[in-house]
Amino acid sequence: MPEYKAPLRDIKFLMDEVLDSEQHYQNIGATDATPDMIDAIVAEGAKFCEEVLAPINQSGDQEGCTWSEDGVKTPTGFKEAYQQYVEGGWPSMNAPVEHGGQGLPESINIILSEMVGTANWAWGMYPGLSHGARATLEEHGTPEQQETYLTKLISGEWTGTMCLTEPQCGSDLGILTTKAEPNADGSYAITGTKIFISAGEHDMVDNIVHIVLARLPGAPEGTKGISLFVVPKCLPDANGEAGERNAVSCGSIEHKMGIHGNSTCVMNFDGAKGWLIGPENKGLNCMFTFMNVARIGTSIQGLAAAEGSFQGALTYAKDRLAMRSLTGPKNPEGKADQIIVHPDVRRMLLTQKAIAEGSRAMIYYAAQQADLVTHGEGEDQKAADEMLGFLTPILKAFCTEAGFEAANHGLQVFGGHGFIAEWGMEQIVRDTRIALLYEGTTGIQALDLLGRKILMSQGASLRNFTKQVHKFCQANEGNEALKPFIEKLTTLNKEWGDITMKVGMNAMKNRDEVGAASVDFLMYSGYVCLAYFWAQMVKVAQEKLDAGTAETGFYTAKVQTAQFYFDRILPRTAAHAQMIAAGSDSMMAIDEENFAF
Repeated sequence: MPEYKAPLRDIKFLMDEVLDSEQHYQNIGATDATPDMIDAIVAEGAKFCEEVLAPINQSGDQEGCTWSEDGVKTPTGFKEAYQQYVEGGWPSMNAPVEHGGQGLPESINIILSEMVGTANWAWGMYPGLSHGARATLEEHGTPEQQETYLTKLISGEWTGTMCLTEPQCGSDLGILTTKAEPNADGSYAITGTKIFISAGEHDMVDNIVHIVLARLPGAPEGTKGISLFVVPKCLPDANGEAGERNAVSCGSIEHKMGIHGNSTCVMNFDGAKGWLIGPENKGLNCMFTFMNVARIGTSIQGLAAAEGSFQGALTYAKDRLAMRSLTGPKNPEGKADQIIVHPDVRRMLLTQKAIAEGSRAMIYYAAQQADLVTHGEGEDQKAADEMLGFLTPILKAFCTEAGFEAANHGLQVFGGHGFIAEWGMEQIVRDTRIALLYEGTTGIQALDLLGRKILMSQGASLRNFTKQVHKFCQANEGNEALKPFIEKLTTLNKEWGDITMKVGMNAMKNRDEVGAASVDFLMYSGYVCLAYFWAQMVKVAQEKLDAGTAETGFYTAKVQTAQFYFDRILPRTAAHAQMIAAGSDSMMAIDEENFAF
């Protein structure tokens, strides 16, 4: 298994030099978030991830979770690691002070989430699912619900889940059938079955708080008739502790391709007692608080896969001997050269590096927008909310698609050894594949981006971002060192708007044009976004080099990785643009009956 080392220098580069986190935290009033404090938090988080979580990643995959009628047992070491996590105060880091949290910004918590996810994604899902449950209760819960459940979720004493999917409905929640019948005491009896519930049952805490979508009697059909409920595994007693067992149970755990260390459960609600969150029939509105947080969290899995597989592949490529360099021996004393000298291995490693570091920049920027949504005011808050809404589907879909590609490159660098379990590279591929599916597939995210976020706003959300890119390009057009990057970025930024306009015009005649173009449009958007963030990183790196930095290697590598990205990855936009222009005809022409085998 690759030995995980937190990329502390790259994290500090982004936070301090590219995103100017110190000024950002002053702007939002987070005066406690000083550079020294952040450095200390990140260093301690890195130590926990490297020394506690990473060593049980592979063993957790091999052992998996065990189901019995008494509950689900997590792999050896998972429960003890969670206890250390709680004792360290990590669950409360970004939670409101009034509910027992530390009140630090989300953008600091994102760094911890990345390190946890890269070290051990399956373990990280247990506390990770709690963040969305917390966000929902913070925004929509009653004071009583917040006192009862939120404080326990923030301390980490209890964990949370999201119970949305049913056997007959996934992304189309309008056809869910779980029922909520009113009880005389103001609670509701929740009856139904939910599937694919990550961390739905486990032995790491004594209570699990389920956030459940269900229908009230007489509710309207479709999505307009869905309400949201909080349903605990154990009913809180008079002291607020886990008491009598509620009528909710884990019927089974799924046998999955990956993330074996996390329990993915079938949850049965048999008249379980629950309480309404928010207004009746407005469950989806309340749930989107949960989903936006969850989708940003999922995008981190793409980053984690790229970073983890890159670390493993780079170490192996520097050590493994095979063949001689095409330009002459580079290791003349050895029987062969290290494989890192071969261009194709370089291609894979640089692709991994470009995806990991570019995704990190985009995700960290989005986290700062989330800070502004939470702590900002007026126009700044509104602009950040719109920007985050635009970026969320790109983050979730593009970063996971690119991260999965990077994970496969990592396996490929190892050759046949990559297919063998002991090296751990195939586990990263298996664990990461789910990221392209949950919290809305790539296709669902693409429709959300192109159809709802862009076309329904007459392109306003896209223009907000392209204006930002345009201003950056305009401000740096005279910078000779940046010229190759600025010219390409300027061209693509304009083309992005032109493509959008053409798709919109075609969609006025045939709405299938949106569905036909959406995934290619999202991937095109992702590559342009990454180019923008790489251009920003080049600007900072070049300024440091020009000033005579002692870290020449680090900053030179930034510029060279950006050059690789712009030369060898960014041209993929041309193919996506061509496929968008092809329209829906060739997709929709064939009759269903002729899909024969």
